[in-house]
Amino acid sequence: MSTGMESAAMFAGSLPGLVMMTLGQTMVVACLCFDLMRALSVPRSHRRYVASTVFRTLAVPSVLVMGVSVLVDAIFSSWLDLVMGVLVMVTIIFRFHQDKDEDNWWKGKGRKLAGWARRQLAPRGGFAPAMG
Repeated sequence: MSTGMESAAMFAGSLPGLVMMTLGQTMVVACLCFDLMRALSVPRSHRRYVASTVFRTLAVPSVLVMGVSVLVDAIFSSWLDLVMGVLVMVTIIFRFHQDKDEDNWWKGKGRKLAGWARRQLAPRGGFAPAMG
């Protein structure tokens, strides 16, 4: 095992690493619960809107957390945990990409956020130095 893998394994087994993994796994469970609520809710209802918004907000960080979890499982050679982690990660990705017509807060925000970022990063109109 390389030194990088050894240090990652040491951190994953330490108290701060375990706390971070626990918080991350809690976020993944919340993401999956809101996806279930979204699937069982009436279309175009407030409950589905909220569930879809929370799911879309937590999906990308949940995939990242599961990726780290799968990497740690590979380091520890825990193959059953690795397979289950990949299954959860693929499920979240599939559910994230499956329903594009959902009504949620994020719908249409991409262009608005891109415009805001463009305005923030645009060079400011400065004052010309005085002539004379």
